[in-house]
Amino acid sequence: MPTIPSSASAALAELFARQRTRAEALRSEAVNARAVRLRKLGTWITNNRAAIQQALYSDFRKPTAETDVTEIWSTQTELRHTLRHLRQWARPRKVGTPLSLVGTRGWVQYEPKGVCLIMAPWNYPFYLALDPLISALAAGNCCIIKPSEMTPTVAALLSRMCQELFDPAEVAVVEGDKEVATALLQLPFHHIFFTGSPQVGKLVMRAAAEHLSSVTLELGGKSPAIVDETANLRDAAEKLVWGKGLNAGQTCVAPDYLLVHEAVRDQLVEEIRAVVQRFYNPAGEGIAASASYARIVNDHHYARVAGLLTEARAQGATVALGGHTDAAQRFIEPTVLIEVPAESRLMQEEIFGPLLPIRTFHALPEAVAEVNSRPHPLALYIFTQSAEHQRYLLQNIPAGGACVNETILHLGHPELPFGGLGNSGLGRAHGLAGFQAFSNEKSVLKQRVGRTGLKPIYPPYTPQVKKLVNWLLKWL
Repeated sequence: MPTIPSSASAALAELFARQRTRAEALRSEAVNARAVRLRKLGTWITNNRAAIQQALYSDFRKPTAETDVTEIWSTQTELRHTLRHLRQWARPRKVGTPLSLVGTRGWVQYEPKGVCLIMAPWNYPFYLALDPLISALAAGNCCIIKPSEMTPTVAALLSRMCQELFDPAEVAVVEGDKEVATALLQLPFHHIFFTGSPQVGKLVMRAAAEHLSSVTLELGGKSPAIVDETANLRDAAEKLVWGKGLNAGQTCVAPDYLLVHEAVRDQLVEEIRAVVQRFYNPAGEGIAASASYARIVNDHHYARVAGLLTEARAQGATVALGGHTDAAQRFIEPTVLIEVPAESRLMQEEIFGPLLPIRTFHALPEAVAEVNSRPHPLALYIFTQSAEHQRYLLQNIPAGGACVNETILHLGHPELPFGGLGNSGLGRAHGLAGFQAFSNEKSVLKQRVGRTGLKPIYPPYTPQVKKLVNWLLKWL
């Protein structure tokens, strides 16, 4: 474990104490006050669009249109949806009364968990910091945000934003490396929301266990796309290239590998080839010159992804299209590989880059078996025009979420809970699910004074009481 300066630990402990005190006051705050904070956040995003675009471009040359869609629009969509439904979500929810408890009333009352830690990743550093913040503020919590040190420009922007909008006792940004993250994880947060790799997610969960803090873990893994022989291949190619090319493949729900029916593989590859040129090389100047294609975030990740490509080639994989790299620019071309060995690292590790390996199947059970031989994926993508194939695949492949004839978009649907399963995550986010993740669902039962339907079975346990208990077991 890294050494943490005592002064840094003391400063974080003081910040946490301030937020814990403030969190107690927020418990009695009206829902309208939460909405005011959220509206201020939305206004700031609108007014600082250019600064957000520039920060993302500075950190890994993200195209402004991608920033608008995946960082700004997605955040504003979540914000507007939350504001629209917040009063309804926060209202106590009545529940029914069983016959055995006639005379009582019951409801679920939502209350804030308290002080929450949001550990944001580098791949969508703005959206994946603010999306959980929106849920946390909607639920009435105080928050500390730890942005990734790999995107320092966005981290600085988030810090400025929170300084302009919030009292640090309510929302604060703490910048720094893994030592700072380790120091934060030693504090007794009431909830921790982490987005990142399964390996680091295990460390977060282990640290949370020391304080019995609840956690939401948004992780990743190898998300498959299955293309059967009935699929519209041109449509599938467009959606797969968009989903894989977005952010240069650095997306937790990007299609990680394709399982394609053997009869249509070559045709699909040709369709993908045409789409890649249309998306990223329409003027024939080369993909590296495209203003629509991002770069790998840093040299370390570039070397890792380029190494996967080199190793796969050495093990017998064939590059069907792409394959060009440039270390100086951290550029890796959209690349499709075929004849990829199952034991290659390309098929064993999450790629998190613009490499798309293709393996074939003869019958759907083969595809199901291959997917299920790995840990449960965060996303499953199915391309088919067969309702029977759709039902079979959805029923037989466990996954955090799924799209049929689409990629990525389920992540942006505010009515769909988003999250993983097992190795790909724990808990759910977005919309109502996000509000509930940051809330304690307090169960309340109210009884009439001096009355209870269970008094006849209070001690002493006479034969008459035992007879009544037997009746309850049989009929109620």
